Amino acid sequence: MPSAVVITVSDRSAAGTRTDGSGPIAVEALRAAGFTCDDAAIVADGADSVEQALRTALDAGAQLIITTGGTGISPRDQTPDGTSRVLQRDVPGIAEELRRLGTAEKPGGMLSRGLAGVVGGSLIVNLPGSTAAVASGMPVVLSVARHVIDQLAGGDHR
Repeated sequence: MPSAVVITVSDRSAAGTRTDGSGPIAVEALRAAGFTCDDAAIVADGADSVEQALRTALDAGAQLIITTGGTGISPRDQTPDGTSRVLQRDVPGIAEELRRLGTAEKPGGMLSRGLAGVVGGSLIVNLPGSTAAVASGMPVVLSVARHVIDQLAGGDHR
């Protein structure tokens, strides 16, 4: 079974003042799709905390890493900045489709700066933090995740 990690990026959830609503949605979708996935890790906003959490997940062997939160334009929204420090190659089509879908659902979707890309044998995708964005974004990610993981492992095109 492929392995996945979900990282919720939220100052309030990290401080315990707000329950993480988006991480569990992503975890459940991954488990339902046949990925092994622990409960979501929660880290504070900021590029450094995101970078460290991603590197920890990669070191643990995660093949798919989903982040939720911190993709907007407020000063503390630095998930894409931390992610860009880790990615070896961008996969912009995934992020573009997530933004297209998000914008169709709500105009604020076009403000997401989320990234998608690969490092080694792993796919990393930034999702916005809203529960609706995670619920609609996970099917997009899952529609290509196994193919990406297979390709990164040297698999043939299907």
